[in-house]
Amino acid sequence: MYYLSKSKYCKGIQCKDILYYDKHNPEEAEDTANSSVLENGTEVGELARGIFGPYLNVSFNEDLSKMLEETKKYLENENCIVTEASFNYDGNFCSVDILVKKNDKYYIYEVKSSSEVKDIYEDDLSYQVYVLRSLGLNVEGAYLVHINSSYVRGEELELDKLFTIEDLTDLALSKQDEVKEKIKEIKDYMDEDKEPTVDLSDKCNSPYACPYFEFCKRKVGIKENSVFDLSWTRFSKKLKYYNQGIITFEDLLEANNKGSKPALTPNEKLQVEGVVYGLGDSINTDGIKSFLDGLTYPLYLLDFETYMQPIPEIVGTRPNQQIPFQYSLHIINSKEDLKDLDNVTHKEFLAEAGTDPRRAVAEALVRDIPMNVMSMAYNKSFEQGRLTELAAAFPDLSSHLLNIRDNIVDLAEPFQKKNYYNNAMEGKHTIKLVLPALFPNDPELDYHNLDQVHNGGEAMSIFLEMRNMTPEEVEITRSNLLKYCGLDTFAMVKILSKLYEVSEDIKKKVK
Repeated sequence: MYYLSKSKYCKGIQCKDILYYDKHNPEEAEDTANSSVLENGTEVGELARGIFGPYLNVSFNEDLSKMLEETKKYLENENCIVTEASFNYDGNFCSVDILVKKNDKYYIYEVKSSSEVKDIYEDDLSYQVYVLRSLGLNVEGAYLVHINSSYVRGEELELDKLFTIEDLTDLALSKQDEVKEKIKEIKDYMDEDKEPTVDLSDKCNSPYACPYFEFCKRKVGIKENSVFDLSWTRFSKKLKYYNQGIITFEDLLEANNKGSKPALTPNEKLQVEGVVYGLGDSINTDGIKSFLDGLTYPLYLLDFETYMQPIPEIVGTRPNQQIPFQYSLHIINSKEDLKDLDNVTHKEFLAEAGTDPRRAVAEALVRDIPMNVMSMAYNKSFEQGRLTELAAAFPDLSSHLLNIRDNIVDLAEPFQKKNYYNNAMEGKHTIKLVLPALFPNDPELDYHNLDQVHNGGEAMSIFLEMRNMTPEEVEITRSNLLKYCGLDTFAMVKILSKLYEVSEDIKKKVK
């Protein structure tokens, strides 16, 4: 008989094939989970244990029978709070995040690090209610505990304000027959142990991105440059094409030319035609020139690195607020400097780990960027958002910080508007795609050649880890963080230089 846990049950709710592949083809799974999200979930779960006061915790054990025994022992108390209380009914296992027992009545609390209630959370909770009720426990309440995104940290962390508790008792009870049927359906399917008949559907992307999606695509014969490779396109639209038998980029063009629905957007058509017809660079001279003519010098190229914490440690911050801890700044005094990049000045700042970095970052910014000069960022809304938050936090620096914010231009604009495009950008305009598209095989601009830090997610995690490192490790890590962030703004210098170069080349050709 196939044994279920609440995580397996939720996977089976999404798609039973996930469970089959977990058993037979685990090597085909792609890592779709964000490690920092998983770490945050663990941290939130551990903190939430104390939301109702002192508690008894059931220690994890590979031997689940030990957890069952420990739970039984704790529940001999008339009134108690038990975390990770574990139960098994007919091969259906679950550990309850927080179980409150009051006079033989039981209240289940499921903890999530999210700030919203999702359908799959309701299924998770309903499964736990089923297991406990099937064992004869009088479950009186079922609740979801999640982060209150509007909470602002005070001097002391207030758990009752940090967490929001949603009463889902009626909903969980109403789903009990459905849970019973689903359990039977999943177990029957797994006990048959037959190779699945692959059918791509909305379950491939909901409620989570399926780790076996690429594997299933290969099984149905879908290769690269398919409808599923369209950028900036909803999965539902891709699926609609697929269900119509429109699979390849060639199919998409043919259907679009015949007026089939849904029609390709201009960006989708640009991406598809670029691949199908093998087009080279697509350059809108007027659009690029208009952008470049709007720049003034000196020009300050800025990029922030930030971290987020679901449990805010800094007074005055919210859960998952972006906290800037580092920036890189390349300064171009005139466009002539772009002909010799040795003339470009570089400044940078990296705060000390384990401190509130915001004041130090803000002071360094107002020191490094004068009032009333033009700054540049790639996807400027992110940098503008951080500057707005810093200005609110430090009123004495507010006017200067807001002046920087209000004078930022966006280097992503020419690529977002497709004034400069080639196939390697895959229909997108992120710097991680634009950079190698403009400078293929350039080791100086390859993030993979960096040590330790290769993307923003790693920068965030590593900065938070630094407070637990030795001085020698901190020194190495700081150097690697500075190199990573420095490459972000150096990449902007190179991209801007390329825009001028292409513009000049076009002028020469016209002459």
